[in-house]
Amino acid sequence: MHRPTCLLALLLAGGICAFAQNSDNSNNNSKHFDVQSSVGDLHLGDDADARKVGVPLYPGAQLKADESDKDGDSGRANLSLLTEAFGFKLIVAKYGSPDPPDKIVAFYRNKLKKYGKVLECHSQKHAGDGIEVNNDDKDSSGSKQLKCDDNNSGPVTELKVGTEDRQRVVAVEPADSGKGTTFALVYVYTRGKQGDI
Repeated sequence: MHRPTCLLALLLAGGICAFAQNSDNSNNNSKHFDVQSSVGDLHLGDDADARKVGVPLYPGAQLKADESDKDGDSGRANLSLLTEAFGFKLIVAKYGSPDPPDKIVAFYRNKLKKYGKVLECHSQKHAGDGIEVNNDDKDSSGSKQLKCDDNNSGPVTELKVGTEDRQRVVAVEPADSGKGTTFALVYVYTRGKQGDI
């Protein structure tokens, strides 16, 4: 794993940093690195899963590797940057299942209800690509409600629950092979104004 770059040092300027990297071992194959300072904390890693998103894993689903990554890394990402002024957290985990999309949509529609009203949207985007975050400085007093894209059509079904600054999304689409399903479980949390970042 690469050592932190100058960008990271600039990001946390003014604080004392402690770097920790997890090496691959028999007990934990995830790769991540953490920075803790008096200014804030940063976490980058592939240690994402359904549990960290806050939903159960669909029975029999398998973690899906990201085919675009030449190193064969998993289709997982866990990023958080937390300071006193602002915070951001993004967790994405991609899975595959031999079951059809409608079964997975029904499963997660039921499981997401514990977080509130579930919004069902449709898009052309691939699973996990269309997450929107509230960047409107005018509405800093409260969270905006989630909504579907303007055209709300396409092969990808997105189940959304929460608000723009704290949301869970399950994006379900037919697998590229035409058999089975690919789905992404996503959690997004933001606080503070865009100008703070």
